[in-house]
Amino acid sequence: MSSSGGITSTAASTSMSHLQSFNPTPALKRALPPTTVGEQDPPYIDVLIAGGMGGTIADFIMHSVDTVKTRLQGQPSANPPKYNNMFHAYSTILREEGVSRGLYSGVAPAMTGSLPGTTLYFGTYEYTKRTLTAAGCPDTLAHLAGGSIGDFFASFIYVPSEVLKTRMQLQGRYNNPSFISGYNYKSTWHALKMIVKYDGVGALYQGYRATLLRDVPFSALQFAFYEKFKLEARKWEAREDGQMSLHVETACGAVAGGLAGFLTTPLDVMKTLLQTQVKKPTTSIAANATAVASHKYYVGIWDGLKWNLKHHGVIGGLFRGVGPRVFWTSLQSALMFVIYEQALQLQDNMRHFGQWPYGSS
Repeated sequence: MSSSGGITSTAASTSMSHLQSFNPTPALKRALPPTTVGEQDPPYIDVLIAGGMGGTIADFIMHSVDTVKTRLQGQPSANPPKYNNMFHAYSTILREEGVSRGLYSGVAPAMTGSLPGTTLYFGTYEYTKRTLTAAGCPDTLAHLAGGSIGDFFASFIYVPSEVLKTRMQLQGRYNNPSFISGYNYKSTWHALKMIVKYDGVGALYQGYRATLLRDVPFSALQFAFYEKFKLEARKWEAREDGQMSLHVETACGAVAGGLAGFLTTPLDVMKTLLQTQVKKPTTSIAANATAVASHKYYVGIWDGLKWNLKHHGVIGGLFRGVGPRVFWTSLQSALMFVIYEQALQLQDNMRHFGQWPYGSS
């Protein structure tokens, strides 16, 4: 008995020694799933802080590109148009209107909605994803559902700020001689008061359905793409810590945001047009065919999609501003996810060394 036990113990020790000294080749590492031993979901407080930071910083950095996209989509029908393309629009706005009142017009309401909106967005996404995954839901479906539900709840916060931001972006500075938008607000606070006074509180949710129709599928696709790319990237890189390198992480976020942005561009066009259109034209205007073409009033999303497709075609109508939109969503998504992931790692490291006050993981 003792002899058998000694042999067994010796064999076990030898096997353990071989396992500990085993170093798989890079090719074998890529063939295996990423390292998940001991990996835990980050605490929700970390997710909320990292999500708010990532979304807000990325939105601020990319705001000027968003302004250019809004101008391209919302400029009046004219031949030739004031802005020919993204680069022409950027240089023209910068030259004629400057940075703070031109390219960064509307940044105040944008940031006001971005911080609480993205914080709630990431928190809801993470909670939904974990709940569905724990219930046996396929990962892709959990990511799609998490992105959709997260954006739905966040929309109650960011849509009013989106309306204010979009109108201020389209207007530019007060008494702007360089662009005719139909608006002339002195400031964000003045815009808020005038909208509520003349159009009612409901006007702050103008284009709400169009915004949801754009953002819910965009968020669902963005997170689903990113989670899939992240999984494959970790498997391909096969790093010891199971994480992605910074350049791969950036690429995953950029491609995920760019694809989602491209696929939802027609919905983004309608969101901009519905949120920035002036009141319904009078009978005298409606009687004039030329005026109708330049002052089209959209009664809904489907009406706008059909009208733009008929009068401007696929590229000039439904995919108007697709260049700056894809450029914006790619860079914004890359920045957001990189800052998010780095903030999560920073908080985890600080907690490990007892420097983070929000409990243990």
